[in-house]
Amino acid sequence: MEFEKLQVIISEVLNIDKEEVALDTKFVDDLGADSLDVFQIIMGIEEEFDIEIANENAENIVTVADAVEQIKNALNA
Repeated sequence: MEFEKLQVIISEVLNIDKEEVALDTKFVDDLGADSLDVFQIIMGIEEEFDIEIANENAENIVTVADAVEQIKNALNA
């Protein structure tokens, strides 16, 4: 469920087809996201899931799987 919602957020921020987003997709290397794009994605995650991702955790988000892990950790905290 987290992954599907995350696909939508990423596709909207980066203006791409959500099918391009896989768990092993890297935001910068594979999708061409810059730091502002990643920030917008994290803001979208926080809003969608009603969570807060700490800056030190946000810096470790490189792949879509990293983002899903952060979402799960925040929801289970």
